Amino acid sequence: DRKFGLKVQKAEATDIILSLARRNLGHHLQLTHCLWVLRVCASNVTTGTTLGINGAMELIFKVITPYSKRHVRTVRAAIEALAALLKSKSNSRRAVNRGYLGGLLRLYQDWHHNDVSNNYIYIRRGLLLCLKHITNIQLGRETFLGSRGMEILFTSIQNCLSCKNLDPIITTVTQILRKCHPKEPLPVATVRSSYSFPLPGNAKAQPPCDGSEGKWLKGDYESDEEEEAEKDLDNEDVESNEEDYDLETDVNKLRSRPVLDRPEEELGQYEAMCPELSHNFQELESESEEEKSLEDRTESLPSTSSHLIPSATSVKHPNYKQRSQSVTETGPDPGEKDFEVPLQSWIKKEKCRWDPTDEKRDIAEAAQGADSCEVEDPARSHVLALRPLPKDTAWYKKMFHPEYEASINPNPGGKLESSDVVTNLLEKHQGDIPFHSPCFYIARAKCIKSIPDYKDLAFPDFWGHQPPPYSKPMLERKYGVQRDKILGDVRRLVQPDDVIGRTVFDLDEPSHSSPGAPGCLTFFSKFESGNLRKAIQVREFEYDLIMNADVNSNQHHQWFYFEVCDMKLAVPYRFNIINCEKFNSQFNYGMQLVMYSVKEALQGRPHWLRAGYDICYYKNHYRCSAAAGAGVRGKCYYTLTFSIKFPHKDDVCYLAYHYPYTYSTMMSHLDILEQNRNPKKVYWRQQTLCQTLGGNLCPLLTITAMPESKKRDDLEQFC
Repeated sequence: DRKFGLKVQKAEATDIILSLARRNLGHHLQLTHCLWVLRVCASNVTTGTTLGINGAMELIFKVITPYSKRHVRTVRAAIEALAALLKSKSNSRRAVNRGYLGGLLRLYQDWHHNDVSNNYIYIRRGLLLCLKHITNIQLGRETFLGSRGMEILFTSIQNCLSCKNLDPIITTVTQILRKCHPKEPLPVATVRSSYSFPLPGNAKAQPPCDGSEGKWLKGDYESDEEEEAEKDLDNEDVESNEEDYDLETDVNKLRSRPVLDRPEEELGQYEAMCPELSHNFQELESESEEEKSLEDRTESLPSTSSHLIPSATSVKHPNYKQRSQSVTETGPDPGEKDFEVPLQSWIKKEKCRWDPTDEKRDIAEAAQGADSCEVEDPARSHVLALRPLPKDTAWYKKMFHPEYEASINPNPGGKLESSDVVTNLLEKHQGDIPFHSPCFYIARAKCIKSIPDYKDLAFPDFWGHQPPPYSKPMLERKYGVQRDKILGDVRRLVQPDDVIGRTVFDLDEPSHSSPGAPGCLTFFSKFESGNLRKAIQVREFEYDLIMNADVNSNQHHQWFYFEVCDMKLAVPYRFNIINCEKFNSQFNYGMQLVMYSVKEALQGRPHWLRAGYDICYYKNHYRCSAAAGAGVRGKCYYTLTFSIKFPHKDDVCYLAYHYPYTYSTMMSHLDILEQNRNPKKVYWRQQTLCQTLGGNLCPLLTITAMPESKKRDDLEQFC
């Protein structure tokens, strides 16, 4: 009966129960029963507060003793009653002010040290629950830190992690440690995106916020729970679930799917863009019946525009220009000049074979196309450099002919800008990647506008990739991995001796980073669709990574895609992406990131493969200030952590949230699709719907089956 405590208080029986307990301090059987009643009464926070005012906690502390095998039942009842009393925040404040928190820590140490046979787990966990409730208030957390509580609890469970019977203790300690870990802002100057863009109607781009959002504002990071209303948390499991929902790993307990963000009725406004969804084809059929006699009189196709099959040369559209072998796109802005990307007569055969001679010609033509693009509108085109390849000299000798070796710079900082190098690479390309041509990609990428003005090509986007050679099951979750990772983060605070804390990549301040340090990985992300803002080396083989927010924003961090090189072979590297925002993630339930190895690709295995182990996702100690968090005070960040063993030494690898698909890839994909379609079977029309805000074209495709015959019924249904 959750109202039992209130009924006791209404009957003015609380003083009687306390009086009985005081009288029976020397009679442990009767005292145990009194303590049980006190625990039930204190389960109601209001009654528990009254009991605390009347001296219940002082009484209980006389009963709780250091480790002893005598009167264990009474000690357990006293600890459980105290834990119930400390659910009241006013009782917790009173306990802290009277020095009980330090006493509880000493009692826990004593019981933990002496209970070598683990016979009194319930007493040890009861003491931990008392600490957990006290640290629900800010004063309790500060006192806990000042009493070296983090070090005491962290050290106490190091020899317990392998014993599943001690899971209740380990779980409670983990909850206390991460709750009391000092909250910090992200280690960036501002959480606003590194990139800004002037929106239409604004005189200039929204400037980055000043440094005030990164300053330590205690009120933003520590919620002052002293002024919160008392909450009746009668159910310990409910409380635990609310605080640590991100630790949930049972797939059946995943949060329910979110509802639609707007009613389905609102989607009706888009019907005009999809007339085939609402067009009444029955009317066409009835009209065709009336005109069927016309069909009998003529065998040829009527030369009326309503019955003509629209084609690339017949369709007239305000934003459409006749397409020949060169794909010519126009945008709605009359001030923008057209640009051309030559599409050579490259026909994909039944089984795609690569012709080095044709490919060299294509490269030259593509380069000429890029040059003509540059002449027409210099703002549209720019010089692109392929990202560096693996630098192992012996590996180069094996992969390339000796005469090419001199043209390839194994320096990791050098860029492969030489056309000879690209040509040599393309000669190694097997041409067996569906709907991908590196030269088409380069030609397209040179004319793409980007806010950061990318100058580098990521190797996977240039080279292409094949589907994985085999299916891979969901990753089986290792028992206790999430808890181990959280304790690893706590170790940085309590045992900081091996923490390096060196910035090795910084998109905002490249001069402040120290890439290329001995034994350190090298990171890069300034290419199309890349996202990595900052990399910090925590330990020798561990790195904290920070993603960049959406443009003109200070939030929305989920996608990551970056390059990493200078790795050692068969060494487990741990990566922590520390500014995730979602409450939970499929990474907790078997999902893996994807990895692309340049060495593997050049050896004939260009695959994005699922990679990583010890993967988990959990709430960390980083917080966002109200100024930076769109008015949300104390917004939590989450960590996605994973470990990887790279397949080769000194390789160049790319890691991504999912298979990358860039805008340049899409445009070159469309070029190749149009070249390889069968015009007798597939109708294809590509128009420009508009230009994006960034100045790139937004294609509008019309694709359907060609009519089966030139009969009126087939033509009308086609139309």
